[in-house]
Amino acid sequence: MTTSTPTALTPEPAAPTPATAPRLTHARVLRSEWHKLRTVRSTWTTALTATALVLGVGILMGTTYTSDGGDSDVDTVVLTLYGSQLGAIALAVLGILVTAGEYATGMIRATLTAVPRRLPVLGAKAAVYTGAVLALTSVTNLLTFLIAQVFLSDTDQAASLTDDGVLAALAGNAAGTTLLGVVALGLGAALGSVPGAIGAFVGGVMILPEILGMLPYEAMETAVRYFPTQAAGALGSATPLPGAATPGAALLALLLWAAAALALPALLLKRRDV
Repeated sequence: MTTSTPTALTPEPAAPTPATAPRLTHARVLRSEWHKLRTVRSTWTTALTATALVLGVGILMGTTYTSDGGDSDVDTVVLTLYGSQLGAIALAVLGILVTAGEYATGMIRATLTAVPRRLPVLGAKAAVYTGAVLALTSVTNLLTFLIAQVFLSDTDQAASLTDDGVLAALAGNAAGTTLLGVVALGLGAALGSVPGAIGAFVGGVMILPEILGMLPYEAMETAVRYFPTQAAGALGSATPLPGAATPGAALLALLLWAAAALALPALLLKRRDV
């Protein structure tokens, strides 16, 4: 008679639990868009180009200015930041690339698949772009003004940061340039084409107001003051510009233009497939 030795029962392995997908939040969408912005080569190219243009033109104006020249009646901040007109174009191109660039590469499909609600993507792109460009232009304007004043100190354009309206004009120029870029970003998101958005920005935002301003109608002349480029110019002057909108009205106009430029792609994102 044999006795059997009882064998220990081996417990069955527990069934693997499915991994919990990370919850989609606005902070994560913002972090994703910030990562995209700072890791793309075009961001650094356009940002450095804009900075170089503002600094270079500002230093050139400072080193070549003479009190008996034809610019003695020009506002000091406007004279110093002449290059911001060129820098604004470079930063507008960056705004277009932030949105329309994804359509060109096809990455927009992956982006909208990851964020099905879609609107947070547009909001995050606009927020990240606005913060980055506002910081960049603010620092660039301040540095350009201070360097240019080294050469202007013995002229009738000598000024300091404590003079009336100077800091407000430097900040206003940065805000105006940034909001112009937001308008370009909205055009890029609405059109989904880099060349198309650049053409729309140059033609509709920069050239069209100049053409309308030549029409012999007082109402048209008044309306043109509140177009984006004209409103941005009014924000960047330490002294009131003749025939320009007041800084408060100009800022409000720019904010409304930027909001309208973002509202159109927001509506289209809800209606079209991509």
